[in-house]
Amino acid sequence: MKIPGKELDGNLLMHERPDINKLNEYSAVILAYIGDAVFELIVREHTIASGPRKMKDIHHDTVDMVKAKNQAHAIRRLYEELSEEEKDIARRGRNAKSSPPKHADVIEYRMSTGFEALLGYLYLKGDQERLLYLTGKVLEEN
Repeated sequence: MKIPGKELDGNLLMHERPDINKLNEYSAVILAYIGDAVFELIVREHTIASGPRKMKDIHHDTVDMVKAKNQAHAIRRLYEELSEEEKDIARRGRNAKSSPPKHADVIEYRMSTGFEALLGYLYLKGDQERLLYLTGKVLEEN
């Protein structure tokens, strides 16, 4: 089945890529919105690849990996490996105006937003290799 305006590019369903100037105009919150979905999908795929298990266990493992606390930890671990462009995107996400959930630690929430913004940026940019490299490092440490 073909979805209009979509193409299958590698392992992820890709969209028509915006030019870099247009991409840089996207708000950090929009990048984080996309990055959240991309990371969730990558984590789900990783979780089910470990073999047959109860759905409840798969769900709990996935939820644990995508928690703001773990994403904040991930961006801190990866930070020195990031290019200046990637650090800038992560900073934009971290500093974006958003309202954290009442139960969330504000600093962890902001750091996780930076992580998600970076993933969203890499996804929209079409840099699947870098996206999978960074998420792979996070997943191998969990």
